[in-house]
Amino acid sequence: MSGTASPSHHDTPAARAPGDAAPAERFMALLADSLAAGRFAKLVFSSYCGAEPDLQRIQVRAVAVRGEDRLSFVYRHKTRDVTKNFPIEEGLARVRALLGSEFGNAHLHTDTQEIQFAVSRKGKPSLRVGKAGTPAEVPAAKAHDREKRRWVELDEPFLVELGVTTPEHQLIPAMSRKWKQINKFVEVLHHAFEASPLKQAGQVHVADFGCGKGYLTFAVHDYLRRAVGEGARVTGVELREDLVRLCSDAVARLGLQGLAFEQGDVRHYQAGAMDVMIALHACDTATDHAIHMGIRAGASIILCSPCCHKQIRPQLLSPHPMRPILQHGIHLGQEAEMVTDSLRALLLEAHGYDTQVFEFIALEHTSKNKMILAVKRRPGAPSRRADIEAQIAEVKRFYGIREHCLEALLAADAVREAAQPA
Repeated sequence: MSGTASPSHHDTPAARAPGDAAPAERFMALLADSLAAGRFAKLVFSSYCGAEPDLQRIQVRAVAVRGEDRLSFVYRHKTRDVTKNFPIEEGLARVRALLGSEFGNAHLHTDTQEIQFAVSRKGKPSLRVGKAGTPAEVPAAKAHDREKRRWVELDEPFLVELGVTTPEHQLIPAMSRKWKQINKFVEVLHHAFEASPLKQAGQVHVADFGCGKGYLTFAVHDYLRRAVGEGARVTGVELREDLVRLCSDAVARLGLQGLAFEQGDVRHYQAGAMDVMIALHACDTATDHAIHMGIRAGASIILCSPCCHKQIRPQLLSPHPMRPILQHGIHLGQEAEMVTDSLRALLLEAHGYDTQVFEFIALEHTSKNKMILAVKRRPGAPSRRADIEAQIAEVKRFYGIREHCLEALLAADAVREAAQPA
């Protein structure tokens, strides 16, 4: 574009004439106004002309770290990202220092405007203000249609590594369902995170069991690095060694800090303290073992997407008047699923969690789309354990259920604790 080309490396800030500082000051005023009014979406610096040879651009977003507003600067290098979070005033000062010095272009996106600051080859600054694009083009932090909000940006390097986007950061059509899943999952995690004590924590450890190729694991790490900063630590646990190696190689190439992948099985994995436990599509009682691990570790958030419900189905009676309904195999399977996951939710409630069971979007390669979300209640909240355990016993009597894996695991814990000397 004529008049907006990036400055050459020979055209240093010191060599430029002072010129008209008004475009930069007006840009800063528009930026400050957008932050104050809650209209800020993102700011992107491009056309780098500084001393770091592999730095390509900087992307700035508004985040909340331990309940305080920050500006998060993501320094995009060819092979790695570096994230730095600043208080608002300090972040604004950093933006002002970068304008027209290390970067020749700055694009500010709000929910109503697109604002471009540029320095020509002759060192002349200019400012262009236009209307914002559609929510799909501008992923505003406060978009009017919340369903179209992007919780993960398409230009994230890990999406290229995992084959979700092209090197030009265009979504690969065959990955559109996976892209929708990633965004929906991060949205669910965001709302749980905001409702939990973790919002005020400086350190957050996430364990993702059965993480597969790591689509959601990378996305969770990306979200938490913006929400928490360097205190975010995410571990993906996967049984298949080839996938662990694939994900670990991607982490190394991207230079990501606080993200690691390990080989292991949720039934035997020796987990330490964790704040968030994720287990998607853990088959049959593996989901119970994952929930049990999260409870024992004191996780503030437990997120599960159950798969298969083999333990309960053969135990189910068909009490009158449900016998003619449950004589059909498909109905019996649906009933086993509903009863199994309802008991899991009640057991989580009994152990101090506020729990929801809801329909998630259809996940790739499977029709299983139910999710169990449990957020640990804050200390001092009233306990309903006795009432809930009575409800569990009543459900089990009604259906003739003799054993539920999660209940048995928790009961064994209680026996061991009671046997320990005071």
